[in-house]
Amino acid sequence: MDEFDRRILAALQGDATLSIAEIAERAGLSPTPCWRRIQKLERSGVIRKRVALLDRKQLNAGVTVFIAIRTSQHTLAWLEKFQKAVADIPEIVDVYRMSGEIDYLLRALVPDITAYDAVYKKLISRVDLTDVSSMFAMEEIKSTTEIPLDFALASG
Repeated sequence: MDEFDRRILAALQGDATLSIAEIAERAGLSPTPCWRRIQKLERSGVIRKRVALLDRKQLNAGVTVFIAIRTSQHTLAWLEKFQKAVADIPEIVDVYRMSGEIDYLLRALVPDITAYDAVYKKLISRVDLTDVSSMFAMEEIKSTTEIPLDFALASG
Protein backbone atom coordinates (compact mmCIF):
# COMPACT_ATOMS: atom_id res chain seq x y z
CA MET A 1 0.00 0.00 0.00
CA ASP A 2 1.49 3.31 -1.04
CA GLU A 3 0.29 6.87 -1.64
CA PHE A 4 -0.94 6.00 -5.16
CA ASP A 5 -3.09 3.17 -3.79
CA ARG A 6 -4.43 5.48 -1.08
CA ARG A 7 -5.41 8.09 -3.70
CA ILE A 8 -7.11 5.42 -5.81
CA LEU A 9 -9.07 4.16 -2.80
CA ALA A 10 -10.05 7.71 -1.83
CA ALA A 11 -11.37 8.36 -5.33
CA LEU A 12 -13.32 5.08 -5.43
CA GLN A 13 -14.79 5.60 -1.96
CA GLY A 14 -16.01 9.02 -3.04
CA ASP A 15 -17.51 7.80 -6.32
CA ALA A 16 -17.13 4.24 -7.60
CA THR A 17 -18.58 5.28 -10.98
CA LEU A 18 -15.51 7.34 -11.92
CA SER A 19 -13.81 6.26 -15.11
CA ILE A 20 -10.32 4.78 -14.98
CA ALA A 21 -9.03 7.99 -16.58
CA GLU A 22 -10.60 10.11 -13.82
CA ILE A 23 -9.26 7.85 -11.07
CA ALA A 24 -5.81 7.82 -12.68
CA GLU A 25 -5.79 11.61 -12.87
CA ARG A 26 -6.71 11.92 -9.18
CA ALA A 27 -4.06 9.36 -8.24
CA GLY A 28 -1.34 10.95 -10.37
CA LEU A 29 -0.95 7.90 -12.63
CA SER A 30 -1.63 7.01 -16.23
CA PRO A 31 -4.70 4.81 -16.85
CA THR A 32 -2.99 1.44 -17.44
CA PRO A 33 -0.94 1.35 -14.20
CA CYS A 34 -3.96 2.70 -12.35
CA TRP A 35 -6.17 -0.10 -13.69
CA ARG A 36 -3.53 -2.69 -12.70
CA ARG A 37 -3.44 -1.29 -9.17
CA ILE A 38 -7.25 -1.41 -8.91
CA GLN A 39 -7.23 -5.04 -10.06
CA LYS A 40 -4.53 -5.86 -7.49
CA LEU A 41 -6.53 -4.12 -4.74
CA GLU A 42 -9.60 -6.15 -5.74
CA ARG A 43 -7.68 -9.46 -5.86
CA SER A 44 -6.15 -8.83 -2.44
CA GLY A 45 -9.56 -8.07 -0.94
CA VAL A 46 -8.82 -4.43 -0.04
CA ILE A 47 -11.64 -3.53 -2.44
CA ARG A 48 -14.38 -5.97 -1.41
CA LYS A 49 -17.00 -4.78 -3.90
CA ARG A 50 -18.40 -1.69 -5.55
CA VAL A 51 -21.96 -0.72 -4.69
CA ALA A 52 -24.60 1.95 -5.17
CA LEU A 53 -25.61 3.86 -2.05
CA LEU A 54 -29.38 4.26 -1.94
CA ASP A 55 -31.50 6.92 -0.25
CA ARG A 56 -33.24 5.17 2.67
CA LYS A 57 -35.99 7.76 2.99
CA GLN A 58 -36.99 7.51 -0.67
CA LEU A 59 -37.19 3.73 -0.24
CA ASN A 60 -39.39 3.99 2.87
CA ALA A 61 -36.69 2.76 5.25
CA GLY A 62 -35.89 6.08 6.88
CA VAL A 63 -36.13 5.04 10.55
CA THR A 64 -32.87 3.83 12.10
CA VAL A 65 -33.15 1.58 15.15
CA PHE A 66 -30.22 0.51 17.30
CA ILE A 67 -30.89 -2.74 19.11
CA ALA A 68 -28.81 -3.60 22.18
CA ILE A 69 -28.86 -7.29 23.04
CA ARG A 70 -27.70 -9.13 26.11
CA THR A 71 -27.65 -12.90 26.36
CA SER A 72 -26.88 -15.32 29.16
CA GLN A 73 -25.82 -17.94 26.62
CA HIS A 74 -22.24 -17.80 25.42
CA THR A 75 -21.88 -21.07 23.52
CA LEU A 76 -20.78 -21.60 19.96
CA ALA A 77 -24.11 -23.27 19.16
CA TRP A 78 -26.03 -20.21 20.41
CA LEU A 79 -23.74 -17.85 18.47
CA GLU A 80 -24.27 -19.79 15.25
CA LYS A 81 -28.04 -19.74 15.76
CA PHE A 82 -27.92 -15.99 16.47
CA GLN A 83 -25.78 -15.30 13.38
CA LYS A 84 -28.23 -17.20 11.19
CA ALA A 85 -31.21 -15.43 12.76
CA VAL A 86 -29.86 -11.94 12.11
CA ALA A 87 -28.56 -12.85 8.64
CA ASP A 88 -32.09 -13.87 7.62
CA ILE A 89 -33.67 -10.56 8.66
CA PRO A 90 -32.98 -8.03 5.87
CA GLU A 91 -33.99 -5.02 7.96
CA ILE A 92 -30.98 -5.70 10.21
CA VAL A 93 -28.09 -4.14 8.30
CA ASP A 94 -25.26 -4.15 10.88
CA VAL A 95 -24.41 -6.56 13.70
CA TYR A 96 -21.53 -6.12 16.14
CA ARG A 97 -20.34 -8.33 19.00
CA MET A 98 -19.43 -5.92 21.77
CA SER A 99 -17.33 -5.73 24.90
CA GLY A 100 -18.90 -4.37 28.06
CA GLU A 101 -22.47 -4.62 29.30
CA ILE A 102 -24.07 -5.17 25.88
CA ASP A 103 -23.25 -8.40 24.07
CA TYR A 104 -24.45 -7.38 20.58
CA LEU A 105 -25.39 -4.10 18.94
CA LEU A 106 -27.55 -4.20 15.81
CA ARG A 107 -28.67 -1.49 13.43
CA ALA A 108 -31.96 -1.91 11.61
CA LEU A 109 -33.64 0.21 8.94
CA VAL A 110 -37.45 0.29 8.90
CA PRO A 111 -40.28 2.63 7.85
CA ASP A 112 -41.90 2.95 11.29
CA ILE A 113 -42.37 1.49 14.78
CA THR A 114 -44.87 -1.10 13.55
CA ALA A 115 -42.31 -2.46 11.09
CA TYR A 116 -39.69 -2.52 13.84
CA ASP A 117 -42.07 -4.48 16.07
CA ALA A 118 -42.28 -7.13 13.33
CA VAL A 119 -38.46 -7.28 13.18
CA TYR A 120 -38.33 -7.59 16.97
CA LYS A 121 -40.85 -10.45 16.93
CA LYS A 122 -38.90 -12.28 14.20
CA LEU A 123 -35.70 -11.92 16.20
CA ILE A 124 -37.07 -13.15 19.54
CA SER A 125 -38.87 -16.05 17.86
CA ARG A 126 -35.60 -17.33 16.37
CA VAL A 127 -33.15 -17.07 19.27
CA ASP A 128 -33.29 -16.85 23.08
CA LEU A 129 -32.25 -13.41 24.37
CA THR A 130 -31.86 -12.19 27.95
CA ASP A 131 -32.52 -8.51 27.26
CA VAL A 132 -33.39 -6.45 24.19
CA SER A 133 -33.30 -2.66 24.30
CA SER A 134 -34.25 -0.56 21.27
CA MET A 135 -33.20 3.02 20.58
CA PHE A 136 -34.66 5.03 17.72
CA ALA A 137 -32.36 7.58 16.09
CA MET A 138 -33.93 11.03 16.19
CA GLU A 139 -31.46 12.59 13.75
CA GLU A 140 -28.58 11.33 11.65
CA ILE A 141 -25.75 13.79 12.14
CA LYS A 142 -22.98 11.88 10.35
CA SER A 143 -23.05 8.65 8.41
CA THR A 144 -20.44 7.57 5.90
CA THR A 145 -19.22 4.43 4.22
CA GLU A 146 -15.75 5.91 3.68
CA ILE A 147 -12.96 4.29 5.68
CA PRO A 148 -10.23 6.67 6.90
CA LEU A 149 -7.16 6.01 4.77
CA ASP A 150 -4.45 7.74 6.79
CA PHE A 151 -3.81 4.48 8.66
CA ALA A 152 -3.37 2.48 5.43
CA LEU A 153 0.10 3.83 4.76
CA ALA A 154 1.28 2.76 8.22
CA SER A 155 0.08 -0.83 7.68
CA GLY A 156 1.71 -1.37 4.33
